Amino acid sequence: MNVSRKNNISPSTVRVIACGMIAREVLAIRQSLGLDHVQLTCLPADFHHHPDKIPAAVDRAISEARTEGIDHVFVGYADCGTGGLLDEVCKRHGVERIAGPHCFSFYTGNAKFAEQWEDDMTSFFMTDFLARHFETFMVKPLGLNRHPELRDMYFGHYKKMIYMAQTDDPELDLKAERAAQFLGLAYERRFTGYGDLPSALAKAASVPS
Repeated sequence: MNVSRKNNISPSTVRVIACGMIAREVLAIRQSLGLDHVQLTCLPADFHHHPDKIPAAVDRAISEARTEGIDHVFVGYADCGTGGLLDEVCKRHGVERIAGPHCFSFYTGNAKFAEQWEDDMTSFFMTDFLARHFETFMVKPLGLNRHPELRDMYFGHYKKMIYMAQTDDPELDLKAERAAQFLGLAYERRFTGYGDLPSALAKAASVPS
């Protein structure tokens, strides 16, 4: 998904290179804060399952933005399982990323997530995106539709599912609860909103004049 247009580039343009899993949320924040100079380029959401692909893909996307003449780039990823390799890419290009280990943390708020980790460490986390795409993004890729016996192998060490809701959507609530039932997990809903994401985007969008 690429919401960027080369002919719309100006000195104030900020290119956000983000995970496809947070595209809807970035666009919602962009609209609510009136960040019309922010352009969004999304990398495939399924990199969530393949974090080793993230650093090289972000590296290419930043280089492409520079080629287009965009000076201001922000990386819409946390570390996301890259083991610090994404930070190396960011450092090399002189750009920043969203603080935190992963989206579950920055949606909760990184400080709050760290405080709750001891209690939540045996929980499986779900977001609006994962609730919306549970079948296509989790069940089928893991083969649970073909081999239901794999469920306990993948999820047997979890005690409950925590649905971190970005929005108040009864349909997503129902999907999340059904997903927990499918996985054999207790269910808890927590409304997080967008957590640290709005402030991170607002800061990234503040381009010196």
